[in-house]
Amino acid sequence: MVQEKAKVVEIFESIQGEGKYAGVSQVFVRFAGCNLNCAWCDSSHARDPKPGGFREMGAEELLAEVDQLRGACHSLSLTGGEPLVHVDFLKEFLPMLKAYKIPVYLETNGTLPKALAQVIEDVDIVSMDVKLPSSTGCVPFWDEHVEFLRVAWGKDVFIKMVVANTTTMEDIVRSVEMISQGDSSLLLFLQPNYFDLKEGVIDKCREFQTYCLNYLSDVRIIPQMHKFMNLR
Repeated sequence: MVQEKAKVVEIFESIQGEGKYAGVSQVFVRFAGCNLNCAWCDSSHARDPKPGGFREMGAEELLAEVDQLRGACHSLSLTGGEPLVHVDFLKEFLPMLKAYKIPVYLETNGTLPKALAQVIEDVDIVSMDVKLPSSTGCVPFWDEHVEFLRVAWGKDVFIKMVVANTTTMEDIVRSVEMISQGDSSLLLFLQPNYFDLKEGVIDKCREFQTYCLNYLSDVRIIPQMHKFMNLR
C-alpha cells in the first residue's frame, strides 16, 4: 500500500492569535497549497511555495515531529494554505492522533465541503473562514460555505470573516443571512485586515458588528493578535 504524502511548509509551537482560541498554545502544521488566491493573503509562501520551500512528509513522519513539540499544548492546528487540499493524507494522518488525545483544530477557508466530510469525524474544532468576495477579490463561495457549515454542525465551529477597506455591507448581509438560517448563536469574528489597520478599517468593523448583532447573538472584533506579539 502506497502511503500518502503531504507538502508541509513548517511545523512549530506557538500561540494561536485568531478567533475563539486566541491565546492558547498550539502545535502548528502549515500545509502548502491552496485552492484560492485571496488579495490580502499573508501566507503566500504556503499558498504557492517555491521549490525547496516545503517537505513531502508521510503520516508517521509528521506524527513523530508533532509528538516532539506537543508538550502541554492545547491542540494541534492544521493550517496553510488550505489543509483540506491534502484530504487523502489527512484521512491517514488524523486517526493516528487519537492515541495522543490532542484536539485537532482545523483552520480552513470553508470552500471544500466534500473534503471536510471525509475527515470531520476526526476533527474537534473548525475555524471556518467565510470568504467575502469584496474582501478577497475572489469569486463568491456562498453555496460552498452553506454546505461546509452543514457538514461542520455538531463540532466546535466558529466563523471568521476578514474585513478589508473594500468589504461591502452587501456581503455582510449575505453572510448574516447564511449564518442565522443555520444557527444564530454561532460565534462570529470580524477580523480587520492587518494591512488596513491604519486606514480606518476598525470603524468599518464596528459598523458591521452593529448590524450583525441584530441577527446573531455573539459577534466580536479581534485582529490577528500573533502579529502584535511578533509571533508566527
